[in-house]
Amino acid sequence: MLDFEECEAARKRCDPAYDGVFFIAVRTTKIYCRPICRVRSPLRKNVTFYPTAAACETEGYRPCLRCRPEAAPFSPAWNGTKSTVSRALKLIKDGALNEMTVEALAEKLGVGERHLGRLFQQHLGASPTSVAKTLRVQKAKRLLDETDLSMTEIAFRAGFNSLRRFNAVFKESYRMAPSEVRKSALAR
Repeated sequence: MLDFEECEAARKRCDPAYDGVFFIAVRTTKIYCRPICRVRSPLRKNVTFYPTAAACETEGYRPCLRCRPEAAPFSPAWNGTKSTVSRALKLIKDGALNEMTVEALAEKLGVGERHLGRLFQQHLGASPTSVAKTLRVQKAKRLLDETDLSMTEIAFRAGFNSLRRFNAVFKESYRMAPSEVRKSALAR
């Protein structure tokens, strides 16, 4: 529950500490703002406070064009391009690039393939394909260490399409064959 007096005091101060904590809806204009908005202050009797931008929009208010409430802290727009990369990472961790191409992943995220590649380079220093490969190898290594599954089963559970590809990528990453890694794990 929002305390009206506390919100009202923060609104009057344009307090940045409350940015994203609540939103100000003005009944006379049907516009909602962030607490940091520098527009002419509405009368107290015309103001209602809401905890989210969605709550304001549900009540029929539209966003302020000056303070852009959709860019308030804790909203996806606040995170900017990190939001797209985070969504992509979640999909990749769930195996998206095991079944689809980078182009299809980018389309699912609403961006172009080249732009997605640039975002990954900017935020992670690697391409989506490299990230997916690293996640597959790491999963395979955990399966080698923690289970008695066959190499073929590990390869497919880790997201590789073939045992040959699994062996090649694993050897490239660890400079050892998966069977050698398993032997050294058993020797410990």
